[in-house]
Formats: sequence, C-alpha cells, structure tokens
Amino acid sequence: DVTFDVRPGEVLAVAGVQGNGQTELVEALVGLATGLSGSITLGGTELVGKSVRAILDEGVGFVPEDRKEDGLVGTFSVAENLILDRSSDSEFVTAGTIRRGVLDEFAKARIEEYDIRTQSAATAAGTLSGGNQQKVVIAREMSRELRLFIAAQPTRGVDVGSIEFIHRRIVETRDAGVPVVVVSTELAEVAGLADRIAVMYRGRVIGIVPGDTPRDVLGLMMAGEIPEGVAA
Repeated sequence: DVTFDVRPGEVLAVAGVQGNGQTELVEALVGLATGLSGSITLGGTELVGKSVRAILDEGVGFVPEDRKEDGLVGTFSVAENLILDRSSDSEFVTAGTIRRGVLDEFAKARIEEYDIRTQSAATAAGTLSGGNQQKVVIAREMSRELRLFIAAQPTRGVDVGSIEFIHRRIVETRDAGVPVVVVSTELAEVAGLADRIAVMYRGRVIGIVPGDTPRDVLGLMMAGEIPEGVAA
C-alpha cells in the first residue's frame, strides 16, 4: 500500500528507520522484486513486469544501497565498472569485443569529472576506498541520459569529502530536470537534499511532508506517529 509520485526537477527523499520497507520499495522500482501488484509508471510507460535491463534502458539510473554486493564487480577494472550497464552499447562493444580505446577515453573523462582517486582506469575497483568506489557507481549511473535517478543510501560508509561531492551531483541532477528518489536513514541527508519527504513505517508511507519539516516531527513519524496537521 505505497503510493507516491516524484516530479521532474524534484528530490523526493524516502526516510525511515532501516527495515521498514525501503529496501523492498527500491527493489520494486527497479524490477528486482517479483509478485508485484499495482502500477509504476515513468512518463506514461508501465514498468511493472519489465526486466531490470529494460527498466535501466528506459532511462532509470540506480545506485544500490550495498555498492560491494550490488553496485560493483570488485575484480573488474574501474573502466569496466563504468560501463557495466552499457555492455551491449555499440559505442563500447562491437561483435562482443570491448573497444578499448573508446573505453579508455570514456573512463579517463569520468575519473576526472567525478574526482575518482585511482592510480589508473585499469585498477581493480575493489581496491579503491569506499568513497571512490561509490563515485565509480555514481559516475556510471549519471553518465547516461536519465529520466529518473534512484539512489539508495548514497553516502553510506564514505568520507566527508565524498559525501559533499555526491550530494552536489544529486542536486545538479535534480536541477537538470530529472526526477530524483533518494532513500536514506540519515535525517541530516534527508533534510539537506529533499524537496519533499515520504516517511515509511512498517511497509507503508505514512505521510509525505515538505523538505523543511522539523526533524522532531520526522522523528515522530519514523516511530509511527502522525503529528497533527500531517496528511496521512
């Protein structure tokens, strides 16, 4: 029983204590969940029933909450990780063979643009710091033409400098007119990024409030209480 919308040029933050359905919600949005009922539409296109591949091809960028398990292949190079979801793109692959020159130039540009601290594009992604691993994921997803950007726990386990960089990139994506969904358990992150905040409790969205809603009100909602004046 989750209903919400997210508009172009808006950050909708999904807040709540970990384990209240946020992970399952994200899995539903990107096609990882099965047995769904209801509808998920993107610009009039129905996403329920589509594969993850097809949803990404619709222009959905996705930063998973666990970058090591779901966002990267640690033994692959930084360059290879930057095109994980574009491996069938003729720009990078011809007749099943990676176009190394094109990939190297692409990777070099992304490393510079996203300030990825690595010895080279050939370095195994798993050897980078947490913040730089996350920048690889962010760079990959933001380097495509997006119609929706979803980021789950986008700054979990990264350093302060990387947090500021990632937040700036999220805001720039919003300002470019892309709808953004950020799922975070960090109230400071939610308050700093959100135009609107959807609070989840026990698998439901119990209210959607403005981004400048006081933290004590959000805290009550995260505990399952709906303060007076908040529409359920």
